[in-house]
Amino acid sequence: MIRLLLLAALVAQAHEIGTSRVSIVLHAGRTYDVEIATDAAALAEKLNITNTAKLAAFIEAQSSPFRQRIQLAFDGAAMQPAISCQVLPDAAIIRLSGTIPQGARNLTWNFGWTFASYALSVRGDESKDSTTQWLEGSQTSPPFDIGSVTPQFNRWRTAWRYITLGFTHIMPNGLDHMLFVLGIYLLSSRARTVLMQVSAFTLAHSITLGLSMYGLVSVSPKVVEPLIAISIAYVAIENIFLSELKSWRVALVFAFGLLHGLGFAGALKELDLPRSEFLTALLTFNIGVEAGQLAVIAAAFLLVGWHYSNRAWYRGRVVVPASAMIAVTAVYWTVERIF
Repeated sequence: MIRLLLLAALVAQAHEIGTSRVSIVLHAGRTYDVEIATDAAALAEKLNITNTAKLAAFIEAQSSPFRQRIQLAFDGAAMQPAISCQVLPDAAIIRLSGTIPQGARNLTWNFGWTFASYALSVRGDESKDSTTQWLEGSQTSPPFDIGSVTPQFNRWRTAWRYITLGFTHIMPNGLDHMLFVLGIYLLSSRARTVLMQVSAFTLAHSITLGLSMYGLVSVSPKVVEPLIAISIAYVAIENIFLSELKSWRVALVFAFGLLHGLGFAGALKELDLPRSEFLTALLTFNIGVEAGQLAVIAAAFLLVGWHYSNRAWYRGRVVVPASAMIAVTAVYWTVERIF
């Protein structure tokens, strides 16, 4: 189990959802605009650029390698769009524009500069709703019908889509949330102890997720993300010194749940929720998150809790080392996210 945690900490990145976002707007079937928002430092590293200040000029150059791994195609014919780039302190905003070929019926998109999942939305300029696809890394999108880019939403299809997104935001893409839930479980494998903590956590993150998505609460990710990492470290460190549930632990888990809800909202805001199905998408995303959390607990129970939690050596050989590894990982994330 400890080896798995170490491997995950070395090869995985927390919060894969929301690191990139792509939006395509079609204007009266004649022109198009594409906006790509992505992490500036990560993109510069992939392009072998040592200074993000040079990123905009590099991307805008006609011969830039950046152009080789993006493709917007109409009826299978790749476009050569005009490109502009704006580098912000923590993001690069890249804009593409051009003319839609006469008679074009569909479009496809490919963005080869991200390895993480990201949301692609397509809409007409007169529509407030978008057709949204969830793409994995450099996957090419399914064709979008230009004549019907304003979607006709199916509630069950929307529900299933956002349940899936909520689940994958925990497993496998949300390593930080996974470690927090695992920290909750490691204090004690007794059902009552786990249930009280999970219930407090669920209630709390549901509150801030809903408030954030309706625009009633807004906190910068620069504040939220380090605090989430601190919450993981605290729970893990407390597991080393405590073996029983205390009243303050439940209160702290509730407070930490408020933070994690803000983190979930930050990811969900990048998905361009359909206004006509906003509540359905919000509720089912939350259901998917809960399913992911329960999957983490079930996996921990089946792998170690079921067979070994009653052994005399369980705490010394499993709980303490695993909690220490989680704490070290969380402290590293805290420093990384601050600086």
